[in-house]
Amino acid sequence: AVLKKRLVKLVVNFLFYFRTDEAEPIGALLLEQCRIIKEEENVFSISFIEEPERKYCFECDSKEQCQEWIEALKRASYEFMRRSLIFYRNEIQKMTGKDPLEQYGISEEARFQLGAHKQ
Repeated sequence: AVLKKRLVKLVVNFLFYFRTDEAEPIGALLLEQCRIIKEEENVFSISFIEEPERKYCFECDSKEQCQEWIEALKRASYEFMRRSLIFYRNEIQKMTGKDPLEQYGISEEARFQLGAHKQ
């Protein structure tokens, strides 16, 4: 394994990585169907379900920073955002008696699909 110093930036569910002396990213990881694991006190890894033998390791300056990155990356996936939307939609509906998505003109069909995958 070769260690390389990179800067990273999380944008929605993409983790962009940069060389330390360049403004344009040299690559990005789509944070879907991946596992984020704490490897050591200040090291975590990202691996993908379809390619488990390939692992991206990241070293942070502290264990606190490492934990912050792990939590942010786990919240970045589409699946996490979808589950959160369903949860909060249901909570608001319980409190107000109204579907909060209705005001945005979301069709009955789309709302059905959104609510159909409850876990």
